[in-house]
Amino acid sequence: MAEATGFQSSISLKPFTTLKAGGEAEQFICVRNLRQLEEAAVWSQMTGGACTLIGWGSNILPSDDGVPGLSILNRTRSIQIQPNGLVLADSGCGFQELFLKTAQAGLRGLEFAVGIPGTLGGALVSNAGAYRSSVSEFLTRIEIVSGGIRKWVDPSWMEFSYRDSVLRRDDKTKAVLLQIEMHLPVGEPKKIYDEAREYQRQRIGKQPPSPSAGSFFKNVNSLDLAESLPGLPIPLRTAGVVPAGYLIEASGLKGHRHGGAEMGKRHANFILNTGNASAADIYELAQHVKESVLSKFGVELEEEVLYIGNWSRWRA
Repeated sequence: MAEATGFQSSISLKPFTTLKAGGEAEQFICVRNLRQLEEAAVWSQMTGGACTLIGWGSNILPSDDGVPGLSILNRTRSIQIQPNGLVLADSGCGFQELFLKTAQAGLRGLEFAVGIPGTLGGALVSNAGAYRSSVSEFLTRIEIVSGGIRKWVDPSWMEFSYRDSVLRRDDKTKAVLLQIEMHLPVGEPKKIYDEAREYQRQRIGKQPPSPSAGSFFKNVNSLDLAESLPGLPIPLRTAGVVPAGYLIEASGLKGHRHGGAEMGKRHANFILNTGNASAADIYELAQHVKESVLSKFGVELEEEVLYIGNWSRWRA
């Protein structure tokens, strides 16, 4: 992953995203510890400018027209584990690294994180999860900077729901995540690693090699829709969960291309950058997919990927 240090202007964000697309940050800084992250957040909040946090860039798409205000590249990475299962972790640490360190300490609960290519902060913003688990389950406290003040808050402050939190919304609270405290139960090491290896095996079979942001759309929770789809596996029909990839493929869009962007041929819920896709190519393909699925099934897909920056030209 590309690196940069100090305040800079007009920095391309392409190298800092897994989709390898998008425009420039108006202002940019890389921070490597919580004090630097706090200072950058306080400065941005006190000056009233926009502030965008970037971790490993695995769940964001910057606009071709750029990202106003300050973009903070979060490279904080401390992880502290106590014998009683209490974990303190910086928001910039790798989510998979957090799993590995807690597993080495004999703690279970984060097995689903193996293979997720992002930071803990990004996982929190989107309440990342898989295989009926999510990151919000084990949190006890979250430290944030809000209104220029550094403070600890209860996890309920984040208003977690399926792949969502208060920090994903258009009217999102202006806050920066610093670190979290969580409590994980003790587990049997062999079972922890066996479960993680199985999740990793399943991911490898689904994920294409081209640049992507992983699953682009959220799955649909609708018992009525699930029951109306005879081809849906019985466990999903019973649970009322319809994978977005199922709807996209059933709409005939698997492998569909727009400019340099393509719907995955291996997994239909991936949008791939086939070489030189613009952010607009990816965005426009996503909108076409949403319109097609809405027309065929009557449901509107919602993106997991966050569009950051100035998208007014396309949304108009």
